[in-house]
Amino acid sequence: MIDLFSGLDAWVLVSLLLALTFVLAFEFINGFHDTANAVATVIYTKAMPPHLAVFFSGVFNFLGVLLGGVGVAYAIVHLLPVELLINVNTGHGLAMVFSLLAAAITWNLGTWYFGIPASSSHTLIGSILGVGLANALINDIPLGDGVNWQKAIDIAMSLVVSPMAGFAVAALVLIGLKWWRPLSKMHKTPDQRRKLDDKKHPPFWNRMVLVVSAMGVSFVHGSNDGQKGIGLIMLVLIGIVPAKFVLDLNSTTYQIERTRDATLHMSQFYQRNAATLGEFLALGKAKSSDLPEQFSCNPQQTEPTIAALQASLQGVTDYHSLSADKRVEVRRYLLCLDDTAKKVGKLPGLEAREKADLEKLRKDLTATTEYAPFWVIVAVALALGLGTMVGWKRVVLTVGEKIGKQGMTYAQGMSAQITAACAIGMANVFALPVSTTHVLSSGVAGTMVANKSGLQGGTVKTILLAWVLTLPASMGLAAGLFWLASKAIG
Repeated sequence: MIDLFSGLDAWVLVSLLLALTFVLAFEFINGFHDTANAVATVIYTKAMPPHLAVFFSGVFNFLGVLLGGVGVAYAIVHLLPVELLINVNTGHGLAMVFSLLAAAITWNLGTWYFGIPASSSHTLIGSILGVGLANALINDIPLGDGVNWQKAIDIAMSLVVSPMAGFAVAALVLIGLKWWRPLSKMHKTPDQRRKLDDKKHPPFWNRMVLVVSAMGVSFVHGSNDGQKGIGLIMLVLIGIVPAKFVLDLNSTTYQIERTRDATLHMSQFYQRNAATLGEFLALGKAKSSDLPEQFSCNPQQTEPTIAALQASLQGVTDYHSLSADKRVEVRRYLLCLDDTAKKVGKLPGLEAREKADLEKLRKDLTATTEYAPFWVIVAVALALGLGTMVGWKRVVLTVGEKIGKQGMTYAQGMSAQITAACAIGMANVFALPVSTTHVLSSGVAGTMVANKSGLQGGTVKTILLAWVLTLPASMGLAAGLFWLASKAIG
């Protein structure tokens, strides 16, 4: 990590440290919001004392970030259009990063202060979309090209569907538990347990399920929300010190060869499907000289891009041997080929087997660009864990007592947590960001309805209002800040 700071101008170094601080602050505040939800139920039901719950939640968040990969991280990054990602410079990168982070932090702090379980995921995604759209307006780019709308739609669907699924599934799980053991003590609230049984803690097996499911939620939260922080830090590093981070400089010779082979096999793939793709890719028509100086991604430049990439990687066994400009150039080629492959994969006429082959080639192609250094993963995990330990009380109270008209029973807590762990875990498999806050809160609401406890209208309206306003508010705030920053840097 030390070589990160070597050879940097003083102002770039200060900007980098400030930007990294902003990202870690966002993840710390994320702990107030989302990680607190992972322990809200287990603390409220007295299954674990708060200090142990937040400690072990931090541990499992750390493990989730460590083992979760980077699929969700780059799903967030690729919300921005590939043109913005490949042509970013230091000044532009700073404006982009600080605008979206300032917007996200401002909204998160405000909703946390009022104890509203708002979604850090919505906030971050709204901020990124706001920057993308503002960039389009400033540079006279069509709004349709200002954001990767297909990725935005995929993410929006996951954010909308997951709370609905959480509500319904948690309700069904509770109904199943009531049918299976209608007289069980798991259907008591902590207050009822204390008054009727003179016991402070849940029954043993209920307690075990609550603890295990809470740690499960912590783990999948780390692997989902933690990756959002990883994606942000990679945006910072690539935007401010591109020479050191546009490619994974620790890539082995084998990984570089794999990348080079992927470009060759991709060329063969396109030739094999020339009858279907020839016109879309202008196969046999474009030349290397057609590549513009201000690099832009165009499917009709695919053949010359492949040729240029193969020439750049010829004989390369270590990315350190490439000059800083050449590394940036190689990343541009790789991102453009990946972007074109995504578009090709959605074209009609390709067989399912061919699409599967193309997807495998894409993974090989991006193996050395979609990565995160180990210190980034550790820093994000620590920020999440510390945020949990500081700010959990407000959200625990809201989840436990203010969603339903009655307190939460042990069975409701188990139902909501098991549902949240499974839903977020499935989202991780498909590299889709979801909101822990919305999944768990909607799961609790579903169990309240299934238990015929009723919902507190005021709290539910507040949560829904935050859910509706978060996206446009963070978009507008980030767009305004980015416009001001862009004007300031000329």
